[in-house]
Amino acid sequence: MPAQDSHAVAPAGADRPPLTDGLTAFVKRDCPTCCDVEPVLAQLADHAARTGSQLTVYTQDDPTFPAGVAGTAADVIHDEDLAVSWHHDVDTVPTLVAVAGGREMARTVGWDRRSWEALSGADDLGPGLAEMRPGCGSLSVDPLLADELALRFGATSFASRRVEFASAEDPVEAAYDRGWSDGLPVVPPTEARVAAMLAGTTRAPDEIVAIVPPALEACTVEKVAVNAVMAGCRPEYLPVVLAAVEAACTDTFNMHGLLCTLWFSGPIIIVNGPIRRRIGMNTDKNSLGQGNRANSTIGRALQLVIRNVGGGKPGIGGIDRSALGSPSKVGWCFAEDEERLPDGWPPLSVSRGYEMGEDTVTLFAGHGPIGCIDQISRTPGSLIRTIAQQLMCVGNRKLPSEAMLVMTPEHMATFGDAGWTRQRFYEELDPLLQMDLEFAIRGAGGIEEGLPESLVQHLGGTTQVRRAGPDEARGADDGDDHGLVFGSTEGSAGGSLRKLPPWSPLVVTAGGGAGGFSAIIEGWVPGAKGSTPITHPIRP
Repeated sequence: MPAQDSHAVAPAGADRPPLTDGLTAFVKRDCPTCCDVEPVLAQLADHAARTGSQLTVYTQDDPTFPAGVAGTAADVIHDEDLAVSWHHDVDTVPTLVAVAGGREMARTVGWDRRSWEALSGADDLGPGLAEMRPGCGSLSVDPLLADELALRFGATSFASRRVEFASAEDPVEAAYDRGWSDGLPVVPPTEARVAAMLAGTTRAPDEIVAIVPPALEACTVEKVAVNAVMAGCRPEYLPVVLAAVEAACTDTFNMHGLLCTLWFSGPIIIVNGPIRRRIGMNTDKNSLGQGNRANSTIGRALQLVIRNVGGGKPGIGGIDRSALGSPSKVGWCFAEDEERLPDGWPPLSVSRGYEMGEDTVTLFAGHGPIGCIDQISRTPGSLIRTIAQQLMCVGNRKLPSEAMLVMTPEHMATFGDAGWTRQRFYEELDPLLQMDLEFAIRGAGGIEEGLPESLVQHLGGTTQVRRAGPDEARGADDGDDHGLVFGSTEGSAGGSLRKLPPWSPLVVTAGGGAGGFSAIIEGWVPGAKGSTPITHPIRP
């Protein structure tokens, strides 16, 4: 069931199987009460023969059960696919139904002598049996079968085209052959799995989530669910995946441009809010790595949507033109460890305008990580200089860039224990990120790469550009970059140029409690020429 196909299909098995006039019983051998009433069914068969009526017995599991019942006035039918049981809402066996004119007139469930005699008109049923005995669960409502039966018999319908595989065809290999995979095996998106995935959200399956680049295809909740199944997500992850798709397909984030660039970056998802814990995301050791299902599959689901719905594929004829690519192009998602943030350090989402406790995703176009090691510094003034000198090397020391800083609890404690707030951190970091324009100009130091001379001359003048706060979104006008091919001059002000744009680096806390290491995630081109980080709410 590929995510990019959208041909409507009529539900299978929409017609309700009719019941024969007379008495109809539903039983299964794997039920002690049904076994107890086996002689009673033989009595009803004899009664039907004497009175000219009909007894029909549907057996759910064993076609040889019940024995000694079939005859001229009685039929035993194996309800092998449970179609009759399902369509007639049998939830308990034995169930005895009186039918007249093709319509159900009355029914009784379990064994109750008075009810069975009243329904059948027969006397002295089940001598030796207790007056009453409860029944057992019908196979048609078995939790292991219920979703599959609902799909098979038309209770759930999908807009996506159904793809039938030959019995000898391996569905995992078929996904590779049809181009649905990102290079790793995918979980076959059976109807039962997609229905279970859709149960993870309150949103309607046909709701349009986004227009997905590069093909600008309308993507529904159902199609996101299909790709979430293939990525290996659990249903409770679906709201996060939906929010990530919505955020990625905005002009602000510019997923189309991110696909077309020769640079390394891909979409990185940072999750904030209580949902992190509800779905079991890892914020501790190895939080940027493997081993956690939610961390590993949510980002992959987003990338599969871009690939299978929007057509954003690499390779010959594909639009993804990254010269080298990076693991973040497979999918990268992690959560902030909000519980370890010190006083004065609101979570990333709160610093970007959302309420504490609100579930959000933040998307950043990046790749990496680059390690930042400092196991010696015990003062914030020393540690911030380590971080700054590492940030100055992002991309190329002679070019402006963009970055995210994932600070481990040990590094974060150095700032928090000294009373530094998030705002103080940015204020102290700002002067350390000013570029040396004489070094950065093209040709300086024997390096041809660098800032255009006209840009350096412009920055050395009196042009003033308003500086935004560290968490403030960019303005609409990026100004004139004077021939700068890579990077942005959004950090320029008063004759200087900041290595990173005013809102950068985004700072997040995650990772194990021990280790004087933090991670720098390199970004793509910031601003209007590239991508701007976006924070988006998660809907149920």
